[in-house]
Amino acid sequence: MKNAIVFGATSGIGKSLTEILVNDGYQVAITGRRLALLVALKNKFPNQILVKQNDIQDVRDVEKIFHEIVAEFETIDLVIQSSGVGFINPKLEWNQEEQSINTNVLGVTKLYTLAYILFKNQQFGHLVGISSIASLRGNRAAPVYFASKAYQKAYLESLYIKTKSIKSKKVFITDIRPGFVDTAMALGDGIFWLVPLEKAVKQIHTAIKKKKRVAYISKRWRLIAWVLKIAPAWLLKKAL
Repeated sequence: MKNAIVFGATSGIGKSLTEILVNDGYQVAITGRRLALLVALKNKFPNQILVKQNDIQDVRDVEKIFHEIVAEFETIDLVIQSSGVGFINPKLEWNQEEQSINTNVLGVTKLYTLAYILFKNQQFGHLVGISSIASLRGNRAAPVYFASKAYQKAYLESLYIKTKSIKSKKVFITDIRPGFVDTAMALGDGIFWLVPLEKAVKQIHTAIKKKKRVAYISKRWRLIAWVLKIAPAWLLKKAL
Protein backbone atom coordinates (compact mmCIF):
# COMPACT_ATOMS: atom_id res chain seq x y z
CA MET A 1 0.00 0.00 0.00
CA LYS A 2 1.31 3.45 -0.90
CA ASN A 3 1.40 6.25 1.66
CA ALA A 4 0.38 9.88 1.20
CA ILE A 5 0.12 13.04 3.30
CA VAL A 6 -2.45 15.73 2.51
CA PHE A 7 -1.91 19.04 4.28
CA GLY A 8 -5.18 20.97 4.32
CA ALA A 9 -7.65 18.10 4.06
CA THR A 10 -10.56 19.53 6.02
CA SER A 11 -12.47 20.76 2.96
CA GLY A 12 -12.32 21.66 -0.71
CA ILE A 13 -9.58 20.30 -2.93
CA GLY A 14 -7.63 18.63 -0.10
CA LYS A 15 -10.62 16.70 1.19
CA SER A 16 -11.73 15.58 -2.26
CA LEU A 17 -8.22 14.47 -3.23
CA THR A 18 -8.00 12.47 -0.01
CA GLU A 19 -11.15 10.55 -0.91
CA ILE A 20 -9.78 9.78 -4.37
CA LEU A 21 -6.44 8.63 -2.97
CA VAL A 22 -8.16 6.31 -0.49
CA ASN A 23 -10.17 4.80 -3.33
CA ASP A 24 -6.88 4.36 -5.22
CA GLY A 25 -5.62 2.23 -2.33
CA TYR A 26 -3.46 4.78 -0.53
CA GLN A 27 -3.03 5.05 3.21
CA VAL A 28 -3.43 8.78 3.83
CA ALA A 29 -2.39 11.03 6.71
CA ILE A 30 -4.59 14.13 6.76
CA THR A 31 -3.93 17.43 8.51
CA GLY A 32 -5.77 20.65 9.16
CA ARG A 33 -6.94 22.94 11.94
CA ARG A 34 -10.55 21.73 12.20
CA LEU A 35 -10.31 18.42 14.02
CA ALA A 36 -14.00 17.55 13.75
CA LEU A 37 -13.83 17.68 9.94
CA LEU A 38 -10.72 15.49 9.89
CA VAL A 39 -12.37 12.94 12.17
CA ALA A 40 -15.50 12.91 10.00
CA LEU A 41 -13.35 12.07 6.99
CA LYS A 42 -11.55 9.33 8.90
CA ASN A 43 -14.90 7.84 9.93
CA LYS A 44 -15.68 7.29 6.25
CA PHE A 45 -12.41 5.38 5.75
CA PRO A 46 -11.35 4.20 9.21
CA ASN A 47 -8.71 1.73 8.03
CA GLN A 48 -6.87 4.02 5.61
CA ILE A 49 -6.76 7.44 7.24
CA LEU A 50 -4.48 8.81 9.95
CA VAL A 51 -5.56 12.11 11.52
CA LYS A 52 -3.06 14.74 12.67
CA GLN A 53 -4.49 18.10 13.71
CA ASN A 54 -2.17 20.84 12.54
CA ASP A 55 -2.00 24.58 11.85
CA ILE A 56 0.45 25.10 9.01
CA GLN A 57 1.17 28.64 10.25
CA ASP A 58 3.09 27.04 13.14
CA VAL A 59 6.27 25.86 11.40
CA ARG A 60 7.52 23.96 14.46
CA ASP A 61 4.26 22.05 14.58
CA VAL A 62 4.53 21.33 10.84
CA GLU A 63 7.91 19.69 11.41
CA LYS A 64 6.69 17.75 14.46
CA ILE A 65 3.60 16.41 12.69
CA PHE A 66 5.52 15.59 9.53
CA HIS A 67 8.08 13.49 11.42
CA GLU A 68 5.33 11.76 13.41
CA ILE A 69 3.65 10.69 10.18
CA VAL A 70 6.91 9.50 8.64
CA ALA A 71 7.68 7.49 11.78
CA GLU A 72 4.29 5.79 11.59
CA PHE A 73 4.21 5.19 7.82
CA GLU A 74 8.00 4.64 7.46
CA THR A 75 8.00 5.75 3.81
CA ILE A 76 5.97 8.43 2.02
CA ASP A 77 5.14 8.23 -1.67
CA LEU A 78 3.14 11.44 -2.09
CA VAL A 79 2.85 14.77 -0.27
CA ILE A 80 0.09 17.18 -1.30
CA GLN A 81 0.11 20.74 -0.01
CA SER A 82 -3.44 22.08 -0.19
CA SER A 83 -3.44 24.47 2.79
CA GLY A 84 -3.92 28.11 2.02
CA VAL A 85 -5.63 31.36 2.93
CA GLY A 86 -6.60 34.30 0.79
CA PHE A 87 -8.32 37.63 1.32
CA ILE A 88 -9.62 40.44 -0.81
CA ASN A 89 -7.64 43.12 1.02
CA PRO A 90 -7.41 46.38 -0.95
CA LYS A 91 -6.80 48.37 2.26
CA LEU A 92 -3.78 46.17 3.09
CA GLU A 93 -4.97 45.41 6.61
CA TRP A 94 -1.98 43.83 8.28
CA ASN A 95 -3.82 41.03 10.09
CA GLN A 96 -4.90 39.56 6.76
CA GLU A 97 -1.52 40.14 5.12
CA GLU A 98 0.23 38.43 8.03
CA GLN A 99 -2.07 35.39 7.97
CA SER A 100 -1.42 34.96 4.26
CA ILE A 101 2.36 35.21 4.67
CA ASN A 102 2.46 32.82 7.64
CA THR A 103 0.37 30.22 5.81
CA ASN A 104 1.21 30.59 2.13
CA VAL A 105 4.91 31.40 2.54
CA LEU A 106 6.36 30.32 5.89
CA GLY A 107 4.27 27.22 6.54
CA VAL A 108 4.27 26.05 2.96
CA THR A 109 8.04 26.52 2.64
CA LYS A 110 8.61 24.44 5.77
CA LEU A 111 6.50 21.62 4.37
CA TYR A 112 8.16 21.77 0.95
CA THR A 113 11.63 21.53 2.48
CA LEU A 114 10.64 18.63 4.73
CA ALA A 115 9.14 16.73 1.80
CA TYR A 116 12.09 17.36 -0.51
CA ILE A 117 14.68 16.28 2.05
CA LEU A 118 12.68 13.14 2.85
CA PHE A 119 12.30 12.23 -0.81
CA LYS A 120 15.98 12.81 -1.47
CA ASN A 121 16.86 10.48 1.40
CA GLN A 122 14.33 7.89 0.20
CA GLN A 123 15.36 8.38 -3.44
CA PHE A 124 11.70 8.50 -4.43
CA GLY A 125 8.56 10.54 -3.84
CA HIS A 126 6.19 13.05 -5.39
CA LEU A 127 5.57 16.57 -4.02
CA VAL A 128 2.43 18.32 -5.24
CA GLY A 129 1.83 21.98 -4.45
CA ILE A 130 -1.53 23.64 -5.08
CA SER A 131 -0.48 27.13 -6.12
CA SER A 132 -2.74 29.21 -8.39
CA ILE A 133 -3.15 31.03 -11.68
CA ALA A 134 -2.60 34.00 -9.35
CA SER A 135 1.08 33.07 -9.25
CA LEU A 136 1.66 34.62 -12.68
CA ARG A 137 1.03 38.34 -12.09
CA GLY A 138 0.12 40.93 -9.45
CA ASN A 139 -3.32 42.14 -8.39
CA ARG A 140 -4.57 45.35 -6.81
CA ALA A 141 -7.24 43.79 -4.57
CA ALA A 142 -5.25 40.91 -3.06
CA PRO A 143 -1.54 41.75 -3.35
CA VAL A 144 -0.17 39.38 -0.73
CA TYR A 145 -2.20 36.43 -1.98
CA PHE A 146 -0.93 36.84 -5.53
CA ALA A 147 2.63 37.45 -4.30
CA SER A 148 2.57 34.40 -2.04
CA LYS A 149 1.42 32.19 -4.89
CA ALA A 150 4.20 33.59 -7.10
CA TYR A 151 6.62 32.64 -4.34
CA GLN A 152 5.22 29.10 -4.25
CA LYS A 153 5.56 28.79 -8.02
CA ALA A 154 9.21 29.84 -7.92
CA TYR A 155 9.98 27.60 -4.96
CA LEU A 156 8.45 24.54 -6.59
CA GLU A 157 10.38 25.26 -9.78
CA SER A 158 13.56 25.57 -7.73
CA LEU A 159 12.94 22.20 -6.09
CA TYR A 160 12.30 20.68 -9.51
CA ILE A 161 15.67 22.00 -10.70
CA LYS A 162 17.30 20.60 -7.54
CA THR A 163 16.05 17.09 -8.36
CA LYS A 164 18.85 16.92 -10.92
CA SER A 165 21.13 16.00 -8.00
CA ILE A 166 19.00 12.99 -7.03
CA LYS A 167 20.58 9.92 -8.58
CA SER A 168 17.47 7.76 -8.79
CA LYS A 169 15.55 10.33 -10.88
CA LYS A 170 12.44 9.18 -9.02
CA VAL A 171 11.57 12.38 -7.17
CA PHE A 172 8.88 14.46 -8.88
CA ILE A 173 7.61 18.00 -8.31
CA THR A 174 4.18 19.09 -9.57
CA ASP A 175 2.79 22.63 -9.50
CA ILE A 176 -1.01 22.68 -9.75
CA ARG A 177 -2.28 26.11 -10.83
CA PRO A 178 -6.06 26.31 -10.49
CA GLY A 179 -8.09 29.16 -11.82
CA PHE A 180 -11.30 29.82 -9.90
CA VAL A 181 -12.60 26.62 -8.29
CA ASP A 182 -15.92 26.46 -6.47
CA THR A 183 -14.49 26.37 -2.94
CA ALA A 184 -14.16 28.82 -0.05
CA MET A 185 -10.85 29.98 -1.57
CA ALA A 186 -12.56 31.51 -4.62
CA LEU A 187 -12.13 35.23 -3.97
CA GLY A 188 -14.72 37.81 -4.95
CA ASP A 189 -18.18 37.92 -6.56
CA GLY A 190 -19.26 37.22 -10.13
CA ILE A 191 -16.28 34.93 -10.59
CA PHE A 192 -15.06 34.29 -14.14
CA TRP A 193 -14.84 30.67 -15.38
CA LEU A 194 -15.70 29.15 -12.00
CA VAL A 195 -14.84 25.44 -12.18
CA PRO A 196 -16.93 22.89 -10.23
CA LEU A 197 -14.92 21.23 -7.47
CA GLU A 198 -15.50 17.71 -8.79
CA LYS A 199 -14.20 18.62 -12.25
CA ALA A 200 -11.18 20.41 -10.81
CA VAL A 201 -10.22 17.52 -8.55
CA LYS A 202 -10.51 14.97 -11.35
CA GLN A 203 -8.11 17.01 -13.47
CA ILE A 204 -5.72 17.47 -10.53
CA HIS A 205 -5.77 13.73 -9.88
CA THR A 206 -4.96 13.04 -13.53
CA ALA A 207 -2.06 15.51 -13.40
CA ILE A 208 -0.72 13.80 -10.28
CA LYS A 209 -0.90 10.35 -11.84
CA LYS A 210 0.91 11.63 -14.93
CA LYS A 211 3.48 13.36 -12.69
CA LYS A 212 3.09 16.58 -14.67
CA ARG A 213 5.49 19.39 -13.93
CA VAL A 214 2.75 22.07 -14.22
CA ALA A 215 -1.00 21.72 -14.65
CA TYR A 216 -3.61 24.45 -15.09
CA ILE A 217 -7.06 23.66 -13.69
CA SER A 218 -9.26 23.63 -15.64
CA LYS A 219 -7.25 23.14 -18.81
CA ARG A 220 -8.70 26.21 -20.52
CA TRP A 221 -6.90 28.40 -17.97
CA ARG A 222 -3.74 27.71 -19.97
CA LEU A 223 -5.04 30.33 -22.41
CA ILE A 224 -5.43 32.88 -19.62
CA ALA A 225 -1.95 31.98 -18.38
CA TRP A 226 -0.48 32.69 -21.81
CA VAL A 227 -2.20 36.08 -21.95
CA LEU A 228 -1.09 37.00 -18.44
CA LYS A 229 2.52 36.10 -19.15
CA ILE A 230 2.80 38.40 -22.16
CA ALA A 231 0.57 41.29 -21.06
CA PRO A 232 2.49 44.44 -20.04
CA ALA A 233 1.92 45.79 -16.53
CA TRP A 234 0.30 48.98 -17.83
CA LEU A 235 -2.40 46.91 -19.54
CA LEU A 236 -3.06 44.90 -16.41
CA LYS A 237 -3.28 48.14 -14.45
CA LYS A 238 -6.13 49.25 -16.70
CA ALA A 239 -7.87 45.89 -17.04
CA LEU A 240 -7.69 44.33 -13.56
